[in-house]
Amino acid sequence: MNSHEKTTCRQDTGSVNTAQVALLTLNPAVDVTYTVARLLADQKAHALTTRFDPGGNGINVGRGLQRLEVAADSFIVTAGETGHMLERLLVHHLDTTHYERVAGETRINGTIMEQNSGIQYEVSGIGPSIPPEQLSSLLNSFVTHAGKGIGVLTGSMPADISTELYAELVQRIQDMGGLAVVDTHHKALRHAILTGPFLIKPNRHELETLVGHELPTVELVAEQARLIADQCVRYVCVSLGGEGALLTGPDDTLHAVAPKVDVQSTVGAGDSMVAGLIAGFVRKLPLPDILRLAVACGAGTVQQPGTELFTTDTVTALAPVIEVRTLNI
Repeated sequence: MNSHEKTTCRQDTGSVNTAQVALLTLNPAVDVTYTVARLLADQKAHALTTRFDPGGNGINVGRGLQRLEVAADSFIVTAGETGHMLERLLVHHLDTTHYERVAGETRINGTIMEQNSGIQYEVSGIGPSIPPEQLSSLLNSFVTHAGKGIGVLTGSMPADISTELYAELVQRIQDMGGLAVVDTHHKALRHAILTGPFLIKPNRHELETLVGHELPTVELVAEQARLIADQCVRYVCVSLGGEGALLTGPDDTLHAVAPKVDVQSTVGAGDSMVAGLIAGFVRKLPLPDILRLAVACGAGTVQQPGTELFTTDTVTALAPVIEVRTLNI
């Protein structure tokens, strides 16, 4: 990416209360996962298993934080009967929830796992619109709760909301003295970068889309992450699937090699990494250990069916054995 003039570049985090975390989920979902033997055109496939899980990136991050024993307030838009179902599913998954109920129906996302081939198919549903006055009220509460802590902006937004919204919220969180974490894509990510969030976490494909070309090696990914970090994003974490993840900070870039695990489903792995990153910063761990924790959370999640997330036992076992190297980039 080319350099851009920034409206803010807050790097001093000395007065920030990183133990205070607020999460925003504007477009949550009920995730339905079917396992079938094989999909055939124009033929009914009978499910071998069916799962219903609470979904949405912010919700998944919140679920991960709860498992990592990091308290967070979750601000969630729900609608209709599907929204009621989502709220019931979330009863034991999040610490503190703030629901904004709107007209319409919360979306349903579908995942089909084809057992014979190991292929995973995903369909993302369409969520409800949020009336401007309700959106304003929800956002004001979210920013207030983020305060001088961490405000997490992740996932998609309803189609009628401006792609500049996350950028505006980054600025508002920073004006309150807090830190903004952003995990989104396309124009919303591009706009957010220009306001200098504390942390962004694109995956490799999202970063390639952002810069407009492929990044076939870890080193090329790291070079682009460094260009973004030099624009005043303090930390850039790029998930690389089977190649692990990068964490670029003010001084250097770290690469964590992904542990070898059996992959059941990749849904929620990126969100689990975000939870691990936030937990690491809340605990004030050294950067290599923050990256180890994030990669362990992602690796633990891909071993689970559907949109189930990592277990704490798995993360505890994986994190110490994850290799981290310095790239000098």
